[in-house]
Amino acid sequence: MTRVKKDKKVKLMDIEELKELYAVKQQEYGVDAYRHISELLNEAKAIHKEAWEKENPNGNHGQSWNAIKGHRLELLIRHIIVQQIQLLGLKIIEGRELIKQTIKLTNELQQVKRNLVIDYGEFGMHLPDADLIIYNPENYQDIIIVSIKSTMRDRVAQTGYWKLKLMQSPLTEKTLVYFITLDEDGDLNRTKSYRKPRAIVEVDTDSCYVLTEETIEISDNVKTFDRFINDVEIWLSERKSDIQSS
Repeated sequence: MTRVKKDKKVKLMDIEELKELYAVKQQEYGVDAYRHISELLNEAKAIHKEAWEKENPNGNHGQSWNAIKGHRLELLIRHIIVQQIQLLGLKIIEGRELIKQTIKLTNELQQVKRNLVIDYGEFGMHLPDADLIIYNPENYQDIIIVSIKSTMRDRVAQTGYWKLKLMQSPLTEKTLVYFITLDEDGDLNRTKSYRKPRAIVEVDTDSCYVLTEETIEISDNVKTFDRFINDVEIWLSERKSDIQSS
């Protein structure tokens, strides 16, 4: 009996395509390319729509794009920072790598997971939500968890919640919680008073980094994305000093 060979489904907007789009932005804007990620994602959406509608002529493209946009943004941010993170001697993984059930974790990732879990007593041990996890492979204890969203309202309150939970245990209290956002709703712009998302990142996260062309009010906790690697480097230096003095 002859098997019918199924057509291979076309991959729609993978990370390699996003890297190519970002390379174009780098050529055009140089070190300010990060400010144009929203613009890049709109271009990616148009490319995705053209390919997607060929396979789904009667479907809802907006719904399909929204389902993958967040993860594509996470992959793009990882691509932008991974080389510099590695040059600092750190490693970076997707948070979902720690919760995969189909693959046995390496000894290294098991250590990272143990240093992140939160004890809910009779309700078990659970990992905080994290899009990216940066950690020091020398001790597995120096960890930054990163939440990445196009808008502040998507998950900023959850991010603040996890920071508060991590602070409740001496095993996790030194874990940093960073939020990276495109701030497409403009919640970081001050009008007459601060909006709730701005208040949360100011008080309940360690830092928020913004990728936008808009002018935002900078503070100790709210910064433009170009400060991200510099802050990681400062944190790493301080952690090494703490270990040496202890």
